[in-house]
Amino acid sequence: MRRFCITFAGGLTLGLAAAAVLTAQIDIRQQAPLDRAVDFPTAEIDEIIADMDAAGRVTTRLLEGGSYNVNIRRISNAETALMHPRTTDVYVVREGSGTLVTGGQIVDEQGEPVDGTRGAAIRGGSERVIGVGDVIYIPAGVPHGIRDTEGITWFNIRFDTR
Repeated sequence: MRRFCITFAGGLTLGLAAAAVLTAQIDIRQQAPLDRAVDFPTAEIDEIIADMDAAGRVTTRLLEGGSYNVNIRRISNAETALMHPRTTDVYVVREGSGTLVTGGQIVDEQGEPVDGTRGAAIRGGSERVIGVGDVIYIPAGVPHGIRDTEGITWFNIRFDTR
């Protein structure tokens, strides 16, 4: 199995209300095959999550398919408020819980609208607690972020729809 690593570094805003510097790594486990199915047994997922914890990595890309991908996301506190202009997300929560905020408007630390895809918070969004077993569909263009969590792990299936 070939593995790739992409590193993003910069002053990204973490949390829906707090700012921090992020150095995140996305470990790409394999390219999505076009000629066969791929299985990820529970034991392998458990090993991947243990590796993520050891490396301090919040995202592992199980499959990379260009306009689509399958990821494991694991955070221990709030994440950046964000929006994907072309990409739809489907979340399947594996463990933990948090408050998911969707819709509304992305704003900066002063509550001013952001001209972009990331910010400090979402103003006017819909909030609900998500937890183990929940499945969430977030269309392209809809702001979203998770806050009020002490830890949550989910499968994130992403595909371009615009």
